[in-house]
Amino acid sequence: MTFFTVITIIFLIFAYLTFVIVPMREAIVVERLGKFLKTGDPGLHILIPFFDRVSYRHETREQVLDIPPQSCISKDNIQIEVDGILYLQVIDPKSASYGIEDYRIAAINLAQTTMRSEIGKLSLGQTFSERDTLNEKIVQEIDKASSSWGIKVLRYEVMNIDPSDHVVNTLEKQMEAEREKRAEILLATAEKESTINLSEGDRQYAINISEGERQKRINEAEGRAKKIQIIAEATADGMKLLAEAMRRKGGQEAAQLRVVERYIDELGDIFKQSDISVLPREMAQVKGIFEGVDQIQNKLK
Repeated sequence: MTFFTVITIIFLIFAYLTFVIVPMREAIVVERLGKFLKTGDPGLHILIPFFDRVSYRHETREQVLDIPPQSCISKDNIQIEVDGILYLQVIDPKSASYGIEDYRIAAINLAQTTMRSEIGKLSLGQTFSERDTLNEKIVQEIDKASSSWGIKVLRYEVMNIDPSDHVVNTLEKQMEAEREKRAEILLATAEKESTINLSEGDRQYAINISEGERQKRINEAEGRAKKIQIIAEATADGMKLLAEAMRRKGGQEAAQLRVVERYIDELGDIFKQSDISVLPREMAQVKGIFEGVDQIQNKLK
């Protein structure tokens, strides 16, 4: 029974050393007598016991490495802490085994140094606004340096960019000052626009008033001109009628009679409205005037 047990154990050991099953997500590196023999893809592999052995096993899926926070100095001499995530994949198990001792640690350190170098080329504001550009540059630099390690850097993502507390307080004060400045500018602009609008209103009001006065004067002038024209036309028509009447028989005598009557009416009005008696020099001839009137009336009869 003991012999059978020993044989079974020996067989199992030989089977374990001979048959190797590689899962779908892995790749192995096989050495023979300490020298590289082959890389094993997923599946069943048969090895020579005690001569061949699996030296390395590598994860072929995409791996995520957490980049610890580190202190960086920006272009404008501001200290910030930056962390990130690195995505990589093993594409050559042999180079990943023999090209470097530990590609994970090497990739993390290279990502940190590259990040510090790239952050130093940017100002604090640019580190926030140009994250995509920063990520692309870090991926390019890491991928270039890690080409002999048998890995492929797929992408890098900056997670947090944390300035120091002093810088945060300074930035908050600066932002508050900027907000106050913008508020004062807005108030000044609003006051300026209000003053301009008021002045424009006063100007338009003065223009409207002057236009109204101008139009009023024009209308009054046109009215006076129309009145003068009407009076002149009426006077001209009256003169024509008077001239025609005077050319008729008895027209001269009728005109003289009308002048005398007008004279008497005007003279009476002067006597009524004046406190001083006014006597013309021709009063001595009044008798002759009345006699002339009687003669005209007799002729008209």
